[in-house]
Formats: sequence, structure tokens, C-alpha cells
Amino acid sequence: MDTVSVAVLSGDPISSAGVAAMLRHCPALTLLPADRREEADVVLVLTGEVTEETLACLERTGRETTNPGMRMVVVGEMVREQHLLRAVNSGVLSVIPRRDAAPERLLRAVLGLRDGHAELPGRAVAWLIEWVRAIQHDVLAPNGLTTSPLESREVEVIRLIAEGLETASIAERLNYSERTIKNIIHGAMSRLNLHNRAHTVAYALRAGII
Repeated sequence: MDTVSVAVLSGDPISSAGVAAMLRHCPALTLLPADRREEADVVLVLTGEVTEETLACLERTGRETTNPGMRMVVVGEMVREQHLLRAVNSGVLSVIPRRDAAPERLLRAVLGLRDGHAELPGRAVAWLIEWVRAIQHDVLAPNGLTTSPLESREVEVIRLIAEGLETASIAERLNYSERTIKNIIHGAMSRLNLHNRAHTVAYALRAGII
């Protein structure tokens, strides 16, 4: 398995040196100097309280990366709700309180990003879930949109196809014409480059849409 390249950012050179020394002994990791952080798979940011300055650093790191798969782990305290989206949009997937930042925990967080695992405080996860629900309810649904690439009526039609209904039955169920149902299906397939109805249903199932 390929190693994960890691860069450590910190305003405290002692903390940075200590964490870097710990990471250097892990054979699954390749340690990069801070001035090469734009190349890293994972940037580990050590801070005290997450402040406006911290967020600016995260956003700058996210903009400057040359690695499209780069993700960040923040070790710090008090990630406020109003800061959370900015941090996530910058590439932060894991936030670990400093009091919990034992070497094993840091290694697990860094290596976990390679496998798509994130670590966030429970309150942060709950807030993000409520935010997504609010966006869906207040912004997307009134405009016939969803958080997926499919529109709400496309999801309805594909769900009925998955249940085994033919075009005529779907049209009757949804009070549309058969032509409208065919246009809805064709539009979704064309936009997402799907080959047929079975492929469309499989896509929706894999994406967790239906």
C-alpha cells in the first residue's frame, strides 16, 4: 500500500518537532517539511483555540494545494459552529481536541483519511446533519432539487422503476403523462451519462439516493 505523505503546521516549533518525530517512525507515512505542504496527502494542523487566524491558514492551505486529494486534520479546541463549514470547505475532515491527541489517536486520524474515515466531535456532526436537513427543507425542496445530482421528481420516477413499475403505471401513479415520464428518465440518463434504466437504478442505489 502506498504511504501517506504528511506535513505538520504549527505556530509552536516544539509541538511541531515532537509530532513530526512521532510521525517519522511510522512506515505508512512519509513526512514532508511544512514548506512542501501543498504536495501532502494530509496536512496536520496543530493549534490552541481555533481562531479566525487558524481558519485563514486552513483556507490558504486548501487554495494552495497541488494535491486534489489533500485533506486536513486539526488538533485544537473550540471549533465553533460558525467556523465548521469554513473548515470543512477548506478540506478539514477530522478535528481532535488537544487533550485527546495521543500519538495513537493522531496516527489513526491521519491514516483514517486515506480510507475515507473522518473524526469530528459529536456536536459538530449533529450540527452538520441539521444544517444539511435545513438546506434540503428550506432551499432545495421548494425548488424541486435535492442534495444529489438528481431532481426530486427524477428520484420519484427512478424509485418507482426500481419497484418494477412500467412507464404507464408510473405516469398514472404520479399523475403525469407517459411522455413526461419518458422525458424525465431521458433527462436524468443524459445528464449523468447513464446507459439505460437498469444503469440508472443501479446508480441511484449506489449513491444512496433511493
